[in-house]
Amino acid sequence: MREVAILGVGQTKFGELWDRSFREIGIEAGFAALQSSKLSSRDLSALYIGNMASGTYIDQEHVAPLVLDYSGLAGHHLPSVRVEAGGASGAVALHQGYLAVASGLYDFVVVGGAEKMTDVPEERGSAIASSAVDQEWETVFGATMPGLWALIAQRHMHEHGTKREDFAQMAVLDHEHAGKNPFAHYRNKISLDAVLSSTPVASPLGMLDCAPSSDGAAAVVLGPLERARKFTDTPIKISASQIATDTMAVMHRRDVTTLDATVLAAKRAFQRSGLEPSKIQLAEVHDSYSIGGLIALEDLGFFPKGKAGGALADGGLGLGGKLVLNPSGGLKAQGQPFGAVGIAQVAEIVRQLRGEAGDRQVSGATAGLAHNVGGTGATAVVTILERVN
Repeated sequence: MREVAILGVGQTKFGELWDRSFREIGIEAGFAALQSSKLSSRDLSALYIGNMASGTYIDQEHVAPLVLDYSGLAGHHLPSVRVEAGGASGAVALHQGYLAVASGLYDFVVVGGAEKMTDVPEERGSAIASSAVDQEWETVFGATMPGLWALIAQRHMHEHGTKREDFAQMAVLDHEHAGKNPFAHYRNKISLDAVLSSTPVASPLGMLDCAPSSDGAAAVVLGPLERARKFTDTPIKISASQIATDTMAVMHRRDVTTLDATVLAAKRAFQRSGLEPSKIQLAEVHDSYSIGGLIALEDLGFFPKGKAGGALADGGLGLGGKLVLNPSGGLKAQGQPFGAVGIAQVAEIVRQLRGEAGDRQVSGATAGLAHNVGGTGATAVVTILERVN
């Protein structure tokens, strides 16, 4: 297999983009990535788009050729494929693009992710989000996505002595970083007291523990590493892209406080890349709920089980730390357009490794990790990126 590089990245602002359509934001991100890579549309071999629920959010299925068409590329007749994996749709689309280039089937591909989530009422949006969990064993009995993550949080507190303040600090950190990110949905700082006293959603989670519904799109251009320097002075290598899956229903898991899919995807990714967790300077983890970010730190191997809460509470995961967590602001503050999340995480790491992250730059970063989850952990994707000197 060939080594694969990311040649360019593009991203729209995340937020409530009521005046913009799905196709508009998808095209904006894709063109920005192409411009960044210095390729033309004639160089492309394929398009992959991560998208969870366009059919229910905007009544539009078959979105991959839609984006290709309105980009003015329909005449090129490129293969254009939509990939769905719940909240991990973007990272799984990236994995498909990575495999296509690594295998030699295609040379240059665009991988995008997009979602328009705010065009439906809040109650409808919550039901759509919860469709990523087991309908027969969970939602039919009234379980919702925040309710299931709340159960996970309660069990983690019971088994490991985790405090409410520990995972609440995740939201505080995200907002601190998002204030420096022009793409972020929320750029305001919040206090620990604000998170702890926020409107209850599902005990112990409050409103400020939960990532927002967002609109947005992100894209990357992939190509063989051996040809990357023709297009960029700072190639970023995909050292590993690994997917693992687990049971849909939380009740069927081996351990409710551990996402085995994350554990196994991370183990395979570190083996593939030849790196260890201690060599990663920044990580973008999937924190659709604050407890999810805390558990991710443990499942990825950065901290022993039950110890990530203390690290968050100590404030050592911000800019200037040995490991910088979610410099983009994470899902909680940068935003959570399901299909775009996994691509946006990777785009942020690419900007960091290139030294193009501005006020939120992680000094001297050479390796970063992205972690994207579908549902409550039925799918997990771990991507490791390295700067090539």
